[in-house]
Parts: sequence; C-alpha cells; structure tokens
Amino acid sequence: MRTLPAYVARVQGPAAAAARRAGSVGARHHGAVDAATEVELRLWSADDMWLLHAANTPEMTTHQGGPETESKVRARHEKYLRIVASGEARMFVVVAGGEPVGSIGWWDTTWADEPVHETGWFTRQEHQGKGYARQALRLLVEDVRARGRLPRLTAFPSVNNVPSNRLCAAAGFTWRAVESLDFRAATLTVNVWALDLGVGT
Repeated sequence: MRTLPAYVARVQGPAAAAARRAGSVGARHHGAVDAATEVELRLWSADDMWLLHAANTPEMTTHQGGPETESKVRARHEKYLRIVASGEARMFVVVAGGEPVGSIGWWDTTWADEPVHETGWFTRQEHQGKGYARQALRLLVEDVRARGRLPRLTAFPSVNNVPSNRLCAAAGFTWRAVESLDFRAATLTVNVWALDLGVGT
C-alpha cells in the first residue's frame, strides 16, 4: 500500500475560534501538493447547489451507483438546508484558498443496532489529490467531538473507492466490516469504518 503524504495542521488562533463560533472551522494545510493552502469548513448555504451538480457526473458517482436526476439533486440541496437549519446534521462546504472544492458532513444514523454518527464527503474532480479531503475530515472530527453526543463516527466508502478507504485509515478510523448498503437505488458493497470519539459514553 502506498504511504500517504505526511501533513501538519494547526488551527489559526483567535480568527479560527471566531470562525468556529460562526459555524466554520479553519486550519492551515501543509500537504504534498498545495502546501500552505488554508482549508476551512463552512455550513451549507442556499448558494451551494452547484456543488452537488459538480459532484453529479458519471466520473464522480462511479462508487455511488451513478448520477441522480435534476429533481433529486434539488431535493438533496433542500434537505441539506433543512437539516442544517434544524440542527439535525452539520453539512459543510470545503473551502481551500477561498475556493469551494467539495463538501463534507455528519449526521446521526444506526449501525449494528447502535446509534452512531456518520460522515461522507466528496472533492471536486479538478481538486482531487491535493490533500483537501484529508484536512476536511480532520476538521470535521474536531467538530463532531465538540458538538456530537454519540460515541462513534462511522464512514461507509465503497470497497472499490481506494482513496476514501485510505483516508479513513489515515484519519484513525478502524475497519469493522464489509456490508451491502442500499444507496440511490443501487446496492453497494462498502467497508465499514468507525472512529471512537470519546464522547457520549
């Protein structure tokens, strides 16, 4: 297995603290490609549906059963707005160097009859391989630990999605199982990864 590039991240003092209070999280990313690019998470807004369109291509949905219809994309966007406003979930835009490069979020679900948090993410195709997803997941874990109430954060990447599985391992998640998962009218074979959060116990 290829060794993932090392990185160093740090939260940027009072400015980042203010950003977190406003619903965003900021850090400095020192990755293999875009060293010193600032990465932050900001909550999903009404202007962000275009990101779902950017992620709704055959190439971007290879591991998710293929693209959705326009009506389903719009419904997903409206759901994001609704669950963010209600506090049911935390859906973010990943911003790198001031540019939206993807999305990540977390919500409540059930796995193995246990209430858990779940996360999922995507990075726009032209921004993949730059370490943004790795840094976004690091920031998201900080957010879950600060705001979550359940003991575990889970992720369910396709067994064929090598980058996402490597990301889970690099972020400290533990592989738990292989399962079949119904998603977007398809049945996917996924790896189950779990991270103990040290909260809710």
